[in-house]
Amino acid sequence: MTEPKQETVSRCGPFAAIIFYIICILLFPAMVIGYVFWVGKLYAKRNTGVSGTAQGPLSARWFQHRLGVRYDEPAHRLLMVLPGISPFAVWLLFGSLQLAHRLSGYVPPIFRYPFEGDVTFSNQVSARQTFYDGVADKYLADMPQFVILGAGFDTRAYRLPRQWRGRSFEVDTPETIAIKQKALKVAEVDSAGVTFVAANFEKEDWFNCLVEAGFDADKPTLFLWEGVTPYLDRIAVEDTLRKIAGCARGSVVAFDYFTTEVLESQSLHLRLVRASLQAGGEPLKFGIDSTPPTSERLVELLQSCGLTLREQHLLGKETAGKRALGGYAIAVV
Repeated sequence: MTEPKQETVSRCGPFAAIIFYIICILLFPAMVIGYVFWVGKLYAKRNTGVSGTAQGPLSARWFQHRLGVRYDEPAHRLLMVLPGISPFAVWLLFGSLQLAHRLSGYVPPIFRYPFEGDVTFSNQVSARQTFYDGVADKYLADMPQFVILGAGFDTRAYRLPRQWRGRSFEVDTPETIAIKQKALKVAEVDSAGVTFVAANFEKEDWFNCLVEAGFDADKPTLFLWEGVTPYLDRIAVEDTLRKIAGCARGSVVAFDYFTTEVLESQSLHLRLVRASLQAGGEPLKFGIDSTPPTSERLVELLQSCGLTLREQHLLGKETAGKRALGGYAIAVV
């Protein structure tokens, strides 16, 4: 995606890193208070329809914009007007980090853009952002249609190159769509070029809703499906892939996934992750078979749905004694 020139930010250097983390230690009490307020308000507002898992990537993009490493003015405006967001908490948490950055010039690896290094479970949200931006840069110019499935609070559709003349669609639950449209209006983000489609992947025929909204299945389309498959049941995942496979030849879908290792592992970390998501009302449901090599398991799934795997990136390292936790994939019709 074409973006305005951004400030040059110093990322590395041991001395800068030391200064950054010393300041963070000094400001740690404020950061903890901010985090507690943030999570507390989010849980208190669970019935608003604001997804915690959708809010996470948005807050990271908000902060990257503040750091000047990834321009995203729509995300910068949108975060603060969402229900369930405490501006006080945001500034306590991210304000502390930004102060540490300004005094040191250091950008923590998790907020760097493009993402650098090995992809782990802890940094996978940052890594997938670079992945999806890269997919859009590579494929969108040749596509007359762009569909973001389970769009949440994604802002890519409001940052498209001016020369692109296709149609954009966002598909998500009626509750999320309503909240997002209201927030976009308050934030004064122009969404006139986006068609919003309200549909629940597990309860409705989202594809029929998409067609009724003006989508043309006979035109090649780029589908982005970010951070969604783990929260759907297998039937909904496979049904969605089959519907995409029924679109025009040359269509592309990019998506991320967990393996069954994340759903079944008894490691303390993953048990805490599952418990936290369960408590937040967004339990993990789907994972691709983690039996090595997972590339073969992924190919089997896609072929059964009528798609061909073009590209895969693993989450974590897969060895004889260690199973991959997930990955990012690009499939074509």
